[in-house]
Amino acid sequence: MLDTNVLMHDPAALFRFQEHDLYLAMVVLEELDAAKKGVSEVARNARQASRFLDDLIDDCHAEEIAAGLPLVSRRGDAATLMAQGRLFLQTADFAADPALRLGKSADNGLLAVALALRDRHGEREVVLVSKDINLRIKARILGIGAEDYFSDRVLDDVDLLYTGTAEVSEDYWREHQRDIVAVPHDGQNWYELPGLTELQPVQPNQCLSVPLARLELIARRQADGGYRYQQAIDYTNPRNNVWGILARNREQNFALNLLLDPDLEFITLLGAAGTGKTLLALAAGLVQTVEQKRYREIIVTRETVPLGEDIGYLPGTEEEKMTPWMGALMDNLEVLTQNGDGGDWGRAATGDLLSRRIKVRSLNYMRGRTFLNRYIIIDEAQNLTSKQMKTLITRAGSGTKIVCLGNIAQIDTPYLSATTSGLTYVVDSFKPWPHAGHLVLQRGERSRLADYASAQL
Repeated sequence: MLDTNVLMHDPAALFRFQEHDLYLAMVVLEELDAAKKGVSEVARNARQASRFLDDLIDDCHAEEIAAGLPLVSRRGDAATLMAQGRLFLQTADFAADPALRLGKSADNGLLAVALALRDRHGEREVVLVSKDINLRIKARILGIGAEDYFSDRVLDDVDLLYTGTAEVSEDYWREHQRDIVAVPHDGQNWYELPGLTELQPVQPNQCLSVPLARLELIARRQADGGYRYQQAIDYTNPRNNVWGILARNREQNFALNLLLDPDLEFITLLGAAGTGKTLLALAAGLVQTVEQKRYREIIVTRETVPLGEDIGYLPGTEEEKMTPWMGALMDNLEVLTQNGDGGDWGRAATGDLLSRRIKVRSLNYMRGRTFLNRYIIIDEAQNLTSKQMKTLITRAGSGTKIVCLGNIAQIDTPYLSATTSGLTYVVDSFKPWPHAGHLVLQRGERSRLADYASAQL
């Protein structure tokens, strides 16, 4: 049995249960009908679920519906899977169990149907699938099996998420040190590490450190499928500062190497509060936009999910409405403008220049747009669903770079978790692509107070 919130979370859930038969109670159809109005993601999903159901039931007689409908999508949607089970719809009214007569909620109606099914079909197991924790608790109290919806889970455990970094083992380095060849190219050394991919898996643009040799390398996939390893530029050296910013640890140094690489078009940076995600992304964007002229402008956007109570509608233009949500951007811009010379006048002039090159945009108006030669920063990306991430990334036109920033330990969107977040989804999906880079920043650099609070609280 499917709860309504499963279909409103993923309309294609109808086709994701493989060999199992599905059952939809009448109350689910009523709730889908009530939720279909509006332009929100939930309303769109409710309408899509209704369309799928309409396709399945089209031209079917009452006898066919009672016997169960084959779960085959007639729309040819690539997101749907062809399931082997059948779909059953509620065709009779079931008397409510005495335990459920105290309330007339939709949840109690769903539980009454589940109890009736269990009594009528004792030879089969009845499992209620719902995103609602309290409904699952009530179901278990009544002796009904209940589970969460797992099909949209990218990973079984968030600890399995790709980190983007690895260490070359000391044993490998001692054994193959004499076989390693360094080839200078464009002022940097490129290394051949024979046999490394047989000992440990390597992904394109993965950042590797060699503690024994004090080397920091980036794995580059070649046309023949093999790997060469480029020595990372040292951005801890003041001569290589990025808009006045220096890397303070190994992960930040790797992050700047990825952000400033013109061949990489999609970057994801994960990390706890204070690890420098926004500052690094913004500094790299300014250098490539203002100095190198690689991009026309920087576009910054984020999901507007409040931490506490919503303060209501905001006045002004699109950019003015987004200003309260862009406190992190303004704070980092203040840091970057203070690094220049020229006193107060020079900082004011720099700030005015940057405000013309940085545009703040709302996610609500992204559908249908195409961005050419832009540097796009998506902040707080952990609050986006996989569908929203797909919509945003497919806006990228020629010459555009997208940088996604987030912390999957701080998700504010209902029904999203660290294993189902759109940020987790794109990290896992883009891992093998040679034009994407990913890094998890570990060490907080905001202040010792923020670092201690992040670790202890």
